[in-house]
Amino acid sequence: MALVGQKAPDFTLNAYDPVKKEYTTVKLSDYQGKFLVLCFYPADFTFVCPTEIAAVNAKLEEIRNLGADVLAVSTDTQFSHQLFCEVEPLLKDLKFPLAADPTGKTARDYGVYIEEAGIARRGRFIINPDGVIVAEEVLNPPVGRNVNELLRQLDAWKYVYEHPEEACPANWRPGKKTLKPGPDIAGKVGTVITIDEILS
Repeated sequence: MALVGQKAPDFTLNAYDPVKKEYTTVKLSDYQGKFLVLCFYPADFTFVCPTEIAAVNAKLEEIRNLGADVLAVSTDTQFSHQLFCEVEPLLKDLKFPLAADPTGKTARDYGVYIEEAGIARRGRFIINPDGVIVAEEVLNPPVGRNVNELLRQLDAWKYVYEHPEEACPANWRPGKKTLKPGPDIAGKVGTVITIDEILS
């Protein structure tokens, strides 16, 4: 069941911090007042997972410039996370923590746990500064997610958070036209934005 529009389920998890090279604890409340990109992934020492983590890490400065932070979660332990960071070349400069959910409780709370496999699907949740889930994307393990689409969505969610009277149409990026919902354009959206503007 979709969690969009609901308060994000709370969590407290052990984690490995690859910047400080130490074990730590992470809580949802640590990210209060900012956007959080919560990324579940199936497992350490797999194939698609390090490519996704590395892609997000490569864009981390842009993500943080949007007032957001990133936390990745799998059902591995923090000890496995440490070794994963130490041996996988794609993770040598990782700058955000990997949280441990070995019981699968947090993955279950977010609706991404695969019971028969004991791992999480690729679930990505954008949680706004008020702790509300505003976007979720869930994929089965064989296909990775697109970090550029994540950035586009973060840009759009930040914009509408700061401009709640406006909405962002399909494909919106900063500088493009927004919409002001109201009875004057209901059924006539094509009079204020064209398909060429949407696709440009």
